[in-house]
Amino acid sequence: MIIVTGGAGFIGSNFIHTWLEQTDEPIINLDKLTYAGNPENLLVFQGDKRYSLVQGDIGDRTLVTRLLTEHRPRAVVNFAAESHVDRSIHGPGEFITTNINGTFHLLESVRGFWETLTTEAKQSFRFLHVSTDEVYGTLTPDAPPFSETNPYEPNSPYAASKAASDHLVRAWHHTYGLPVLTTNCSNNYGPFHFPEKLIPLVILNALAGKPLPIYGDGQQVRDWLYVLDHARAIIRVLESGNVGDTYNIGGNQEKTNLSVVQTICSHLDALRPKTDGSSYSDQITFVKDRPGHDRRYAINASKIKRELGWEPQETFESGLKQTIKWYLDNQQWVEHVTSGDYRQWVQKQYG
Repeated sequence: MIIVTGGAGFIGSNFIHTWLEQTDEPIINLDKLTYAGNPENLLVFQGDKRYSLVQGDIGDRTLVTRLLTEHRPRAVVNFAAESHVDRSIHGPGEFITTNINGTFHLLESVRGFWETLTTEAKQSFRFLHVSTDEVYGTLTPDAPPFSETNPYEPNSPYAASKAASDHLVRAWHHTYGLPVLTTNCSNNYGPFHFPEKLIPLVILNALAGKPLPIYGDGQQVRDWLYVLDHARAIIRVLESGNVGDTYNIGGNQEKTNLSVVQTICSHLDALRPKTDGSSYSDQITFVKDRPGHDRRYAINASKIKRELGWEPQETFESGLKQTIKWYLDNQQWVEHVTSGDYRQWVQKQYG
């Protein structure tokens, strides 16, 4: 069996769905259940003997050690993180606590357990740390995409905290021999995405007749990765990745923020046309850019394709259509996550 941390979040819950669709190997999900950790993402597995949820903090060494000792997993996959750049600008402290201190405590708990294993079990054990392309900083329009050898140049509190966690994972491998793997992904989108991020925010605002906020001139470029492609990539790295290595995971789909919003509007015009015949694009509103906003991210995913045979199955068009349809078909989930706290956050951020 394996232990997943942060598995009630967006990427973690999609990983669990993918894992349990492919295998009968059990998962324990350790999640603090903060605002973005939603047990409803995994309701389909309620009563499934292969899945169990434990509410707790990766920084709680007593709890983590107990779980490791009792269940003796063959791997730990770490999704647990504060992950929203805007929130990190308003309140960086939580990002330091979870992403840096939390990763340190988790590594120490896992190292203590790993050192008790037999030689054979030590060799087969894996600690997989899920990170982001934002640790590499920003790219100029004509620069080649980020490879695994790019220097770290984080520009936001979130990116800096994730860069620090990546360095800790690397150090625990080189100093203590812990068998680690690190993945750095581009922007994800898909089902169960908490609607503070661009794509779900735009979908829900559009349907509600609200402004569709775009930072600055909307020409920031991101490489978009469908979350289920990401989940499949993580499973592939866990299966066959080279211990100590980093694998960049990208969708090969660079888009400006403005073009993403315009594409969402176009799909909604077809799937849920307005009664007055107007386009959802009429709701686009440009807002003040956020501090330190990176201009372009792009991932060179040639290593994981070359070494592990993974490449994305979805294009941006196919993945986005599935995503929009999911939000249209899951209004109860949307209503539950867009609570009063969420509304206050959106008002604070976008005015």
